[in-house]
Amino acid sequence: MSAPKAIMIAVVRAQAPVCALLAVLVAAADVGVAAAEEAALGQGYWSFQPLQNAAAPIDLSGWSANPVDSFIRRGLAANGLEPSRPVDRHRLLRRVCLDLTGLPPSPEQARAFLEDRSPWAYDRLVDSLLASPHYGERWAQKWLDVVRFADTDGFERDGYREHGWRFRDYVVHSFNTDKPFDRFVREQVAGDELYPGDREALIATGFNGAGPRHIVGGNQDKDEARQEVLTEMALGVGQALLGLTVQCARCHDHKFDPISQREYYQLESFFAATELKDVLVSSADEVAAHERLLKEHEARLEPIKEALKAIEEPFQERVRARKRSRLNPEHRAALEVPDESRSELQKRLAKEATALIKPVWYEIVPLMPDDVKSRRTGLRQRMHALELDKPDPPAAAYGVAGLEKTPETHVLRGGDYRRKAEPVAPGFLRVIGPLGVELPADGPGRRAALARWLTDPANPLTARVIANRIWEFRMGRGLVADPNNLGLLGGQPSHPGLLDYLATRLLAEGWSIKTIDRLILLSGAYRQSSAIDAERDAADPENLWYWRANRRRLEGEVIRDSALAASDRLNRSVAGKPVRIPIEREVYDLIFTEAEPDNLWPVTPERSQHDRRSLYLLNMRTVRLPFLANFDQPDTMTSCAVRTTSTHALQSLSLLNSDFIVDQSQALAERIRTSCAREGRRCQVERAFEFTLARPPTSEEAALARKFLKSGPTALDDFSLALLNRNEFVYRP
Repeated sequence: MSAPKAIMIAVVRAQAPVCALLAVLVAAADVGVAAAEEAALGQGYWSFQPLQNAAAPIDLSGWSANPVDSFIRRGLAANGLEPSRPVDRHRLLRRVCLDLTGLPPSPEQARAFLEDRSPWAYDRLVDSLLASPHYGERWAQKWLDVVRFADTDGFERDGYREHGWRFRDYVVHSFNTDKPFDRFVREQVAGDELYPGDREALIATGFNGAGPRHIVGGNQDKDEARQEVLTEMALGVGQALLGLTVQCARCHDHKFDPISQREYYQLESFFAATELKDVLVSSADEVAAHERLLKEHEARLEPIKEALKAIEEPFQERVRARKRSRLNPEHRAALEVPDESRSELQKRLAKEATALIKPVWYEIVPLMPDDVKSRRTGLRQRMHALELDKPDPPAAAYGVAGLEKTPETHVLRGGDYRRKAEPVAPGFLRVIGPLGVELPADGPGRRAALARWLTDPANPLTARVIANRIWEFRMGRGLVADPNNLGLLGGQPSHPGLLDYLATRLLAEGWSIKTIDRLILLSGAYRQSSAIDAERDAADPENLWYWRANRRRLEGEVIRDSALAASDRLNRSVAGKPVRIPIEREVYDLIFTEAEPDNLWPVTPERSQHDRRSLYLLNMRTVRLPFLANFDQPDTMTSCAVRTTSTHALQSLSLLNSDFIVDQSQALAERIRTSCAREGRRCQVERAFEFTLARPPTSEEAALARKFLKSGPTALDDFSLALLNRNEFVYRP
C-alpha cells in the first residue's frame, strides 16, 4: 500500500477539511512510505480487528426479549427513539412464514398458531418453520444469489451445465440440516482436498465454478480463458466469504482497503492447481447401465435420422454444388485431388473448402417443396419427442479437480494476462495474517489451506460476514449496509457491538445458522410493527436504528410461489433437475444457436413439474423468465448481496395480464368454489382471504367483496385476480 493511499484513506475516514489534508500530506512526506503503510494496516479497519466478545447491554425498560433487543434498545435510546408496538398475530404469522420458507402460511398453519393462546405459541411456530424442508430452499435462494449460481455458463453460447443442479440441491440440504457454516465453507472451497471420497463435499466444490464462464467456439486464447477462470474463483471467495472487493486489486493496489496487487494474485494462486470439471460420482454398474439404455435410445432414433438424411441429401447436394462452383480455383483444385494424393498444402486447402461448401439448414429448407417440408417437420418433431426420453447421464459433480502440474502464478501488470511480472506463491492477507495455517509447498492442498484459514475462529471476517448476511436476510437491512463489502467504502456498522455479538455467538454455537436465525426471530425487534410513525420517521427515515420492522416487496420467486400456494397448485417436492416451463415466443427467440432453432427449449413433459417452486426452474443467464425478471431477479453475472426493489409498469402488467397469474387466479377461484360448495358468498369471501392473506376480511372488506361477487358470472375469477394483485399479497408485512 502506498503512502498517498494511506493518506487518502485517513482523510476519507476522518472527513477532514482541506487544511487538515495539507498537514497530513506534509507529515506523510516526513515519515515515508513504509511507516505510512504500517500505519494504514494497523489502524482504522474495524472489520479486520479481532472479534469483540461484547456482553449485551442491560435494558431496564422491560422491552428486550433477548440479548439482540438490548443492543437495539441502546441504539434507539442514544438517538431519542422508541421501538414500535408489536405487530398483530396475523401479520406476524405471514411475516415469519415468508421469511423462513418463502411461502405463505397454509390454512392449517394459520389455524394452529392463531388458536394457540399459550405464551410459547410463537416459539413453537418458529421451531416448526426452522424444521421445514422449505427453510433450506429459502436460504438456498439467498446463497445462490451471492455466489452467482445459474444452470448455464453465460455469454453468447450460454451452454447448459448438465450437472450444475446438484450444487443447488447441496445448498438446500446443507441449510436444512443446519450444517455448521465452517464445514459448509470448507466443503465449497476445498471439499475434494479436505474430504476425499465424500460425494457431497465433491459436489460442494461447484461453488468455485458457480459464476459465469466464457466458453466460445472456434479458436480461443487458452491463457486468457484460464485467467478468466482464476479471476472468477478469487472473486467468489472475496465477495461471498471475505466480504471484500478483492477484484479492485487486480490491476493495482486497492485504493481503499489494505489489499495489495501482489496479495490479490497470491489469492488467485490458491486456485492455480485447480480446474473446473464434471467429476463422475457414479459406480461402474451405473455407468454400464447408462450405456445400455443410451444404445437402446439411439436405436429408436436411428430410423428417424435415416429418414431425415434421405430427405435432405438431394437438397444438400444442390447446395454443395452451387457453393463449390463459387470457390476460388485453388480450393476447387484441391478438392479434385484424391485424399491419399494430396500435398500438405492441398490437404489444408481441401479442409477449408469442405467447410466452405458445407450446407446449413437455412440453405436447404427453402429449396424443398411444401409437402417435403411438412414431412421433414413431422420427422423432426418425432425425433425431439423421443429426445425427451433420453437417459440421464451418469451422475457427476459439477465441481473441480487438481491439475497434475501446477502452473506458476504471476502478478499481471494492469491485470493483463499478457503482461506477466514477478511470480507469486499462495499467501494470506497480511492485515489478518496466516493464523498459524501452513501453506503446502506445491499445488495439492492449496485450497485446503485457504479453507482452513477462512474458517479459523481467529479470522475476523468470515463470521462477521455471515452474521451480517443473516441479519440482513431477516431484518431487511444489514448492520453493514453492503454485505459484500466490509471494507472502507462499505461503511461502518450501525451496531458494531451487536454484529460482534452475533458473530461470536455463531462461533460459540458451533457455527449454527439456525441458532442465529432463531435468536433474531424471537427478538422484540423482529416482531415490531412496520407501521410508519411520522415523528420517528422524520428522525430516522432510513430506519437505521430499527425502530420499526422493514416492510419490503417480495422477490419475484416468492410472489410466484405464493400464487401457486394460494391456488393449491404448488408442487412442494424438493430437489431435482431444473424444470423448463413454457415460455413466450419472443423469449424463445432470444436463445442463441448456430443450429436449427426448433428444439432450443424442450419443455418438461410432466405438467405437475411446471408448478415446482421457482428455485427449481431452469435459470439461464441470457434468457430470463419475464415474470421473475420484472421483479428484479438478479442476472447471475455479478454477485447479488441484496436484491434491488424497483417499481415499474411491467410489474403491474405481469400481475394483471400474464398467463401465469390469470391461470392461478382461475385455479384459486375453483379452489374457493370447491371449499364453499354447500355455502354462499360469505364463505367464498372468507376462504379467499384465508387462502391469499392468511387472515379474515374486515367487515368493510367483507361487505364490499360480497357486493362485488353479485356482479356477474366471472366475478369470483376477477375477485381472485384482484386479491393476487393486492399490495398486501406482494409485500412482506
